[in-house]
Amino acid sequence: MHTMWKGSISFGLVNIPIKLHSATEDKDIKLRTLHKKCHAPIRYEKICSVCEEEVKPEDIVKAYEYTKGKFVVLDNEELEKLRKENEDKAVEIIDFVKIEEIDPIYFDRSYYMSPNEGGGKAYSLLRKALQESGKVGIAKIIIRSKEQLAVIRVYENTLVMETIHFPDEVRNAEDVPNIPSDDKVTKKELDTAILLIDQLTSTFKPEKYHDEYRSALLELIESKRQGQETVTAATKEPATNVTDLMAALQASIDRTKPKKAASRTKKKAASRVKKEA
Repeated sequence: MHTMWKGSISFGLVNIPIKLHSATEDKDIKLRTLHKKCHAPIRYEKICSVCEEEVKPEDIVKAYEYTKGKFVVLDNEELEKLRKENEDKAVEIIDFVKIEEIDPIYFDRSYYMSPNEGGGKAYSLLRKALQESGKVGIAKIIIRSKEQLAVIRVYENTLVMETIHFPDEVRNAEDVPNIPSDDKVTKKELDTAILLIDQLTSTFKPEKYHDEYRSALLELIESKRQGQETVTAATKEPATNVTDLMAALQASIDRTKPKKAASRTKKKAASRVKKEA
């Protein structure tokens, strides 16, 4: 399993060298965009909005727009130094709480934690302590240049780090428009709804759920492939020396045309002068 972060995590005087591994994977089917006429992939270029020219990666800088059209430019060296200073710090568990106190809206991404060299015993200690106490740890960590609040818990005998949103990243539910009040619900309607819920209540078994749309899309793609309903992208024909030579010859001819015409005009004028003489 790919390691995407290395560091250490501590609680009290206990320090655990760890590795982080992504616990989930995106199985969304990636579709390419093609030119309908020739089926060649569409390129997305970085074009300057003023110069209207393509910008190379080395000519791009990062900046913060503090007001419309006004920016503070940040050098890559400054950003890298800031990231390094914070990433090198040990991740400290700052609180222990009950997971039931955290609303699911706060959860973001999941990472498996494995012990790095020499961290096996401390890893086992934290895992056992969390299991026995029924608590989860709250910590801060910097991942991909962003500070994250995180929950550390046990999942199937493995420590898991769940990044969670900061409170100011969760929008206020009171700002959601058109939320109806519940004072129009009758007791009969409520009893019927609760009866329906009771009838559909079961034990959560994640393996019984699957992405039906993704499965259908894969079947459609495979059936088209088997039926030879495929296209091949058009390619540019490389310029040959023959083409270049012909272009050069034509350009030479075009350049000499005015000179020849002028020469003929001069000869005619000279001829008329001789006759008149």
